[in-house]
Amino acid sequence: MNRAELAEVLRRARDRVRPQDVGLPSGPRRQVRGLRREEVATLAGLSVDYVVRLEQGRGPRPSGQVVAALAQALRLNDDDRDLVFRLAGHQPPQAGRVAMVVRPSVLRLLDRMSDLPVLVLSAKGDVLAWNPLGAALQGDMSAWPQRKRNLIWQRFLGSSRCQAGADPDEDEAAARAAVGTLRAAQARYPDDPDLRRLIAELRRGSPPFEQLWREARSVPWRSATKSVNHPEVGTITLDCDTLLLPDTDQTVLMYSAEPGTPEATALDLLRVAGLQRL
Repeated sequence: MNRAELAEVLRRARDRVRPQDVGLPSGPRRQVRGLRREEVATLAGLSVDYVVRLEQGRGPRPSGQVVAALAQALRLNDDDRDLVFRLAGHQPPQAGRVAMVVRPSVLRLLDRMSDLPVLVLSAKGDVLAWNPLGAALQGDMSAWPQRKRNLIWQRFLGSSRCQAGADPDEDEAAARAAVGTLRAAQARYPDDPDLRRLIAELRRGSPPFEQLWREARSVPWRSATKSVNHPEVGTITLDCDTLLLPDTDQTVLMYSAEPGTPEATALDLLRVAGLQRL
């Protein structure tokens, strides 16, 4: 690990990112050209002290997940991302591994999709990015530990309110799709160690997952109807559509409701109440 050079690269990258590039207000009172350290920490899901130590060249060696989170928060292109990985003492993301960094162009799309809840998922269900309304619907995903920031893990081992559907049949179908997604990911990425660990943990800790896993079925993420028991707006049934990003094997989930319906009204309420709370 080259601490001094990594610190310099991270500081320069932070200076290059404008607040509006990541959906933050610029404001006339800002005293830095780019992002504040606090903002980088929030975007990456890290503590401010950790970011400060990295930028001062005295932090511990960051894990690959932390480097990926910083690269995404700083909107690094592929070449700059690979440089940060190498300076931190890691090999850059390799072919045959699940892609865990969202392209800056996709993040810009999220910034502009402000009126719908939107998430970006990896091939194994990791929540890689989300917009504010997505957090208002799903809960504060930045509070989930990095290892548990995965919709499939949350469904079978976690307590995320939005991973259990209000309708039992719908919930069973979603559970089968979640397990089938990991089956398909395992076939595409047999050498990915994080994927192997995730599957082993789910099989060991969740009898329902193990039962569905033994059925050996493959079901990809598909568009569907999803009912959510939300603590503030009650049960809300939304259309959940998926957009595939083939080059990174990532999925964009978008939730919407038909205009003029009670569900659309609930989404309007969530835009106000949920975003104010966040």
